[in-house]
Amino acid sequence: MIKFQEIELKDREWIDACLKEADLKGCEYSFANNFIWRKIYGPQVALVEGFYCTRNGKGKEKAYSYPAGKGDIKPVIEALVQDAKERNERFILRSIPADKAEELETLFPGMFDIQTYREDSDYIYSTEKMASLAGKKLHGKRNHIARFKDNPDWSFEEITRDNIAEVFEMNLEWCKLYEELEDESLNDELSAVKEAFDNFEELALKGGFIRREGKIVAYSIGEPLNSDTFVIHIEKAFPGIQGAYPMINQQFVQHFCMDFEYVNREEDLGDEGLRKAKLSYYPEIIYDKYTATLKEEQQ
Repeated sequence: MIKFQEIELKDREWIDACLKEADLKGCEYSFANNFIWRKIYGPQVALVEGFYCTRNGKGKEKAYSYPAGKGDIKPVIEALVQDAKERNERFILRSIPADKAEELETLFPGMFDIQTYREDSDYIYSTEKMASLAGKKLHGKRNHIARFKDNPDWSFEEITRDNIAEVFEMNLEWCKLYEELEDESLNDELSAVKEAFDNFEELALKGGFIRREGKIVAYSIGEPLNSDTFVIHIEKAFPGIQGAYPMINQQFVQHFCMDFEYVNREEDLGDEGLRKAKLSYYPEIIYDKYTATLKEEQQ
């Protein structure tokens, strides 16, 4: 049985080294992402044959993520399959990029049922287009930003240790707008957001916010994901302020993402409202990720 352990800040160095070698575009392939959600999904990590491997899941069903590293992946997959058998669990491998799904079928013909689920797909955008919002399709976004700028008393600022507490207070105020929904996912998200704020410097996160008439009305947090992609982990704006969301979106990209070709804004998790919002920016890539389940006869 593989010795998986709870993810800790001290693991960041070796995990980041594996992620750099793998250079994957999926939003899961971020140490910070796994760390801030650890109390919700309980990710456990292990170094297997030089690859970063994770095992996580909310509730009883656990799944492995596609290993990140460089080299021969076949013995790594075999080790994970054996680990699941020893735990008396069905083997599930998630977050598999399309090209790796093809490779998996080649290495293990007929062994897995491989499927993709739309709610797992990442939305990846051209950084240049997100920064400029040029073209007819994004005319509405530019209009919303223009309405926001009708009030000239606004500024964009970087999140620092001197103002981070104030930004978190804005997040709490945002949460109060949705308290009546009693949605467990909102509590889960707040837990992850608090972890991001509490460990902001240790996780090397980048953040920025918009202040209007002295009050913080929107913020965004992310980090470099791989060699050509920046990922946005958290973004909040007061919904009653016209243009606040497109404004923080554009300003954050202009200030933090211009050295990267793409911006990954993560999945929609099957939420129709979120899907509509993400599609309204016309992603460059709908980055499908696959799930492989060991077939019953292979158990």
